Amino acid sequence: MEIFDYDNILLLPRKCRVESRSECDTSVEFGGRRFKLPVVPANMKTVLDERIAETLATSGHFYVMHRFDLDNVTFAKSMRDKGLFVSISSGVKPADREVIDRLVAEGVGADYITIDIAHGHAESVRSMIEYIKTRLPGAFIIAGNVGTPEAVIDLENWGADATKVGIGPGKVCITRLKTGFGTGGWQLSALKWCARVASKPIIADGGIRHHGDIAKSVRFGAAMVMVGSLFAGHEESPGKTVEVDGQLFKEYYGSASDFNKGEYKHVEGKRILEPVKGKLADTLREMREDLQSSISYAGGRQLADLRKVNYVILGGENAGEHLLM
Repeated sequence: MEIFDYDNILLLPRKCRVESRSECDTSVEFGGRRFKLPVVPANMKTVLDERIAETLATSGHFYVMHRFDLDNVTFAKSMRDKGLFVSISSGVKPADREVIDRLVAEGVGADYITIDIAHGHAESVRSMIEYIKTRLPGAFIIAGNVGTPEAVIDLENWGADATKVGIGPGKVCITRLKTGFGTGGWQLSALKWCARVASKPIIADGGIRHHGDIAKSVRFGAAMVMVGSLFAGHEESPGKTVEVDGQLFKEYYGSASDFNKGEYKHVEGKRILEPVKGKLADTLREMREDLQSSISYAGGRQLADLRKVNYVILGGENAGEHLLM
């Protein structure tokens, strides 16, 4: 198979068919709802909180609430009371099953549940999918994270409605350094590999450094793209604000870091400081405009047209033009 990542790939333009890029539609249908962008902030404590989740849901964007130091049932009730959709995260432990039971018992339910563990190709995930499907059959289940076609096939067969692809490619992930495993350095290639066997939506998770990487993810099969560092560091971001030499930064750390865990045990994440970027709404607007430009370069009018373009691999043994595959 070809091995490449986001910085090794450029998409090839086709004849533009719109008068203005603003005509291009960046929206996507996902889990029975339509969202303005195929982008979701990473479900991490330093990326979003309850207030940001509410803002995203209100403005037509997808979100996945994290599961750390949070009562997900109380959060779900709050979103229901405001007439907003409920999208939460879950682990695979007994305490996570208790949360599902409470959602059922209190009549709150959930529209989206993301089973979110570092190695999602696991019997514990199969069991958790079955548990949720039995108790909340109407919930759209996202499961991960995985990095192989075999894992995608298994998760879909186990009942997952979407799979999350990416093992440690994120900016604050050190899985490949700590374990020798992962998709860091070849995440885009892994996405292509997994998308070829998928019959349900895939979320590309990690490795996004520029807005153009969103278009590349869609080209290689992603229905939704999970973004961490590009969403961290905003004025509204929940990370701690730190001043260094007169410049403001926000804390950003991985879910598998000791900063998130509260102890140094099975650590596969680190902490960095992201420069404060301004307001989240401005980034969302810029992402939309850049993705509209991407669609126009693809000779299209809607998001799916990005999947019709050819691409080139820059450098290495695989360098050269590749026809649509």
